[in-house]
Formats: sequence, structure tokens, C-alpha cells
Amino acid sequence: MKIDTKYYGEIDYTKDELVVFPDGLFGFSQYHDYLPLSMEEDDSSLLILQSVDEPYVAFFLIDAAALFPSYSPVLLPEELSFLEVNSSDELSYYVICAVKKDYLDGTVNLKCPLAINPDTRKGIQVILSNADYDYRHTLRSLLGKEIKEQDTKKGDK
Repeated sequence: MKIDTKYYGEIDYTKDELVVFPDGLFGFSQYHDYLPLSMEEDDSSLLILQSVDEPYVAFFLIDAAALFPSYSPVLLPEELSFLEVNSSDELSYYVICAVKKDYLDGTVNLKCPLAINPDTRKGIQVILSNADYDYRHTLRSLLGKEIKEQDTKKGDK
């Protein structure tokens, strides 16, 4: 199949490559089928999530674990059931990134990640109850926090 994309023009894809969000994403409930496009070959930590129904609907995503290794969302039992898993650890989490001219000023939404079952390619966007996660974290603040955590761990050795 072919799709017109916002950033890459027309590309080919197969149905098996899609991630399906049965409830859509917040503010985009009418769009359910998305094609994840890696921004770098052999690296899925930076993605463009492209709607297959609307070329102008595309989101920059960052693998939450790659950005913030201590990120540990806990989903509600009904969310886990919906995604057909027993534990939050079985899922992949991506956060939507609002891109700025200076990329370190860009923000990510750690409060409302996309939770995806990598086996079924089914996903939902959730609102976490964890008070440590906010709707807008700058990349600068997150990268600084991770560097401090790594330095602390090095000092423990």
C-alpha cells in the first residue's frame, strides 16, 4: 500500500507495520491507524508517527526509555487488559515531542505516553497518576537530570 506522509512524501507500507490506536490519540480520536517511521535507520528511539488517513497528522515520538531510563509508568488494570498484557513492563512507551528551534527547548509529555504492545501493535494514550511526570518537560531538563543520575551512580562504584 502507499501513503502520503507529512515529511517523507509518498512511501510504501504493509498493514503489518501499522500501530492501531482503537480510541485514537487525545485530540485526534478520528484517526486510528498509524505508521511509525524511524528517523534514523536501525534506531527506533526517534520516530515519526504518521496517520495513514491524513497526511498532515504526524507526531514526533521519542522512546521514553531511551530518553529517560528511569521512566516507569504504571497502567491501570483495565488499560493492561485492553492492551492484552499482564504488566506495564511488557509494553513499549513513547512520548510525544513538541519540537522547538533549539531542540533542547523542545518538550515531551511524560504524563500522557503512548503505550504500545509490541506483539499485537495495539496502543493507547494514557494519563498517568504519577506526580513526578508532567505534561511538559524540556529535553534540556531531562537530559540534565539523567546526566546527574549517571554521575551519582558512578560515584557509588
